[in-house]
Amino acid sequence: MAMLRDGVITAHDVVQALAHVRTGGGRLIDALITGNPRAEGRIYTAMGTLLGLGVADLRQAPDPRLIDRLGAAFCMAHHILPWRDSGGTIIIAAAHPEVFQQHYAKLITVYGPVTHALAPQSQIETAILNARGPQLARNAETYLPLKDSCRSFRKATRRGLILLSVLGVLAVAMLPLTLSVLLVWAAFTLALTTVMKLGAVLTTPRADAPDDNVVIARLPVVSVMVGLYKESDIAARLVRRLGRLDYPRDKLDVVLVVEEDDHLTRDALRNSDLPAWMRVAVTPRGKVKTKPRELYFGLTQCRGSIIGVYDAGDMPEADQIRKVVERFAHRGPEVACLQGILDFYNPHRNWLSRCFTIEYASWFRVILPGLERMGLPLPLGGTTLFFRRDALEKLGGWDAHNVTEDADLGMRLVRQGYRTELIQTTTYEEANCVALPWIKQRSRWVKGYMMTYITHMRHPRLVWQQMGMRGFLGFQVLFLGSLTQTLLAPLMWSMLALHLGFGHPVATWLSPGIVTALSILFVFAEFVNMATGMIGLHRSGQKISRAWVPTLVLYFPLQALAGYKAFWELLHAPFYWDKTTHGALSTHKA
Repeated sequence: MAMLRDGVITAHDVVQALAHVRTGGGRLIDALITGNPRAEGRIYTAMGTLLGLGVADLRQAPDPRLIDRLGAAFCMAHHILPWRDSGGTIIIAAAHPEVFQQHYAKLITVYGPVTHALAPQSQIETAILNARGPQLARNAETYLPLKDSCRSFRKATRRGLILLSVLGVLAVAMLPLTLSVLLVWAAFTLALTTVMKLGAVLTTPRADAPDDNVVIARLPVVSVMVGLYKESDIAARLVRRLGRLDYPRDKLDVVLVVEEDDHLTRDALRNSDLPAWMRVAVTPRGKVKTKPRELYFGLTQCRGSIIGVYDAGDMPEADQIRKVVERFAHRGPEVACLQGILDFYNPHRNWLSRCFTIEYASWFRVILPGLERMGLPLPLGGTTLFFRRDALEKLGGWDAHNVTEDADLGMRLVRQGYRTELIQTTTYEEANCVALPWIKQRSRWVKGYMMTYITHMRHPRLVWQQMGMRGFLGFQVLFLGSLTQTLLAPLMWSMLALHLGFGHPVATWLSPGIVTALSILFVFAEFVNMATGMIGLHRSGQKISRAWVPTLVLYFPLQALAGYKAFWELLHAPFYWDKTTHGALSTHKA
């Protein structure tokens, strides 16, 4: 090998690179560069000499007009850079000859005569970002049509504030009547959500039953995206955890999506010795900085026909990807999404982590399976999500402005005739177990639910037509019902004052019989909540004492605080992403 002879690399470097390729897949040149990052330029020069190709010096900026002819998004997705016009022949920079050959027909159609020059993939991405970063950012933020996006919400904020001010004045003027109406409405939605939970509890769980008649002749490429922002402390652990996934490395494409200005995370990943099947996609600066914007940009970089989404702190089960591939193979194209189970690996840290674990067990192991069996819409869970790529792209991907993009996407799937199925595979993550960070995280979720409900209900008749009566009513209970319960929970708790002999403004408007009926409803709803928690905890296998379940009555007031924070932000900072910090509190070193 010429590189050995010329001293560019050593025999030890070659042995290590070959071992890297055998265990992790990929190309030998990439493995050599991973082991010798400082020799990257010399390795490419030697490679160019061997192949009879030039090496593009991308310190010289590309001609942006050439990029525009092919499209910046296409160039970034395929790691191709139309660099310079040299006497009528366009020099195309690509890291590998096979990449150039793969797109040769398209290149000559667009440019006429072309020639290939080698260049490192990282330099190609940087050059495209420098030349057309703002354009790529706009694409990520506005790809979803305005009619389906919440990004127009800011225009309605002023009108909403005026309306709320007027309603507030009227409400104060008629305080007892207002409280009575709100209390009855809260009780009505509580009854509906309780019936829904009871239905979930009473329906028989359905076990996954693979269809052995379907044979997967060729495993598909699966791309898994992980959105990262200021995650420098967890990068190495994330690489180790995803490295345990049991799937052929040449079919696994892990894309770690980072913000352009997040140098801490980018440096941490650069120092983490990423295997060939893991790579970094840098999202250009934009007007908003949200996870869905990262995911849309990452989608343009993915090469798989199945797209998965993980969070930074996730630890998926090793066979998860294989289960997903098998399930999609056994289902028709109408099943566009699979949702896995989420659980925690630090449930015993404190009281808050125990309550959070019980809540997750209730949601993922009782309520969501019940909704699926009852044929109701499924709000997606943010991570351990897997999509058929063609369906995801037809839907327009994620709404870059929605801070609970998963719930919104789940509803758009239903509206366009697709189905989501639950799959029995678990991803473990870190439970947020400090009150203030918990409230920040939950307020983002509640705000996203508000944004999702407002966005979809701009055209209620169309939603009814697309979802059908059952889906529409389920959507109302899931979103409007849960939001009502969050915001009006203190009003319902205040009813305890009547039973303790204290006065209450509603006493003059509601008869003793109605007050008694409401009290019975509240007690019954709490009983159903506890039963749901007990069943979910049993199904999860978490070793948490059932005695902690009744303490959820002290846990839910935090949700109300998060709800008011969410409502304030909805009016003043609708697209602000209150970030969850991963890995800061966990002692789990896996």
